[in-house]
Amino acid sequence: MKKTIIGMATALALFYMMGTSLAAGDTRSFGVLNQRSAVLTAQYWNPILRYVSQKTGVQLELKMGKSAPDTSAMIGRGEFDYVYSNTIFTPANMPAGYKVIARPIEPSIQGQIVVPENSAIHALKDLHGKEVGFPSTAAFVGYAVPMNALLLAGVKVTPVFAGNQEGIMGQLQAGQVIAAGVNSKVMEKYGQRENFKYRVLWTSEDYFNLPVSVHPRISDKEAAAVRAAFLNMARDPEGLKVLEASAAVIKQQPPYGFTAAEDRDYRNYIQYYKTTLVRE
Repeated sequence: MKKTIIGMATALALFYMMGTSLAAGDTRSFGVLNQRSAVLTAQYWNPILRYVSQKTGVQLELKMGKSAPDTSAMIGRGEFDYVYSNTIFTPANMPAGYKVIARPIEPSIQGQIVVPENSAIHALKDLHGKEVGFPSTAAFVGYAVPMNALLLAGVKVTPVFAGNQEGIMGQLQAGQVIAAGVNSKVMEKYGQRENFKYRVLWTSEDYFNLPVSVHPRISDKEAAAVRAAFLNMARDPEGLKVLEASAAVIKQQPPYGFTAAEDRDYRNYIQYYKTTLVRE
């Protein structure tokens, strides 16, 4: 137990050391929505941010709130210079004015409602009146989209929140919840990494994965340089090596890197918020 506590403390210290290693001189905050643990997030993003910083001279520093709702609220207050999050499209956060500049080169994501492979639950109606797990109210495809589907189907559930995507997946695996709303891609990688077999009850339409966006206070010249560094990363042998190493941390499969994107690519996010039955 003592060794475990020391190991966790060391990992967290490493996270904060990595996250503040670029603090010398002028820095730009890069907010990342809480999907995975702080340690996994740092292990994945810090090498990428160091690469972009070296290529542009713009020192990017990883920042996160304690939970996804905390990070989303920080986005709404415009506390980040750059962000990797889809909560920029919520009615509460849209006034902050973040503009999309890139997105991962990955297949689209879906919201899903999943159960363990051997579960007795076989349809959404079987969840009526029961507790269902979700990452947090800030999780678009992990909470907002599947909860809306439940409401449209007339299925009333009591939501239980874990704070982030992998947190609720861990609770599902441990039998603490009978079903969970999840991000399809994060669930897939978690299942592979943890050897957890699950079954999908419901899947949403496709949505582009979380975008990289920039706050309007950042100059167009700087934003263009950061955008170019992200877009060219996979074409640079040095950058590709960084992407491959980060991908290995979360068992991400190729293709790696980022592609150009803009606000209009995320129209179905905005349409969702115009019609949703979810009021949280």
